[in-house]
Amino acid sequence: MTKNPILNGLAATAYIFLITSILFLGNQPIERKHPFLALILFIFVFTLSAAVMGHIFGYTPFQLYFDGKKKEAVKLFMQTTMVFGIIAGLLAGLLFSDIIS
Repeated sequence: MTKNPILNGLAATAYIFLITSILFLGNQPIERKHPFLALILFIFVFTLSAAVMGHIFGYTPFQLYFDGKKKEAVKLFMQTTMVFGIIAGLLAGLLFSDIIS
């Protein structure tokens, strides 16, 4: 995606918030109305998410790696993963704290 791990981590977070908001804010629970189609949709969203996250986390590091910049590729991948992990940790902290009721 970019060579900035903070932007990559924020992009992954934004994608997760977007998908979660769409699923959460739906008008009626799909699983009650059409359980078979709900399962199919789940697999589609799961596959799409794997592709999007693969692009966010892996595209630029793979380019760097195959351009011979192996250390830079590993560093970018690890930094992006670390930023994403920090964001996940902060959200988990909010979930288990008394800040959000």
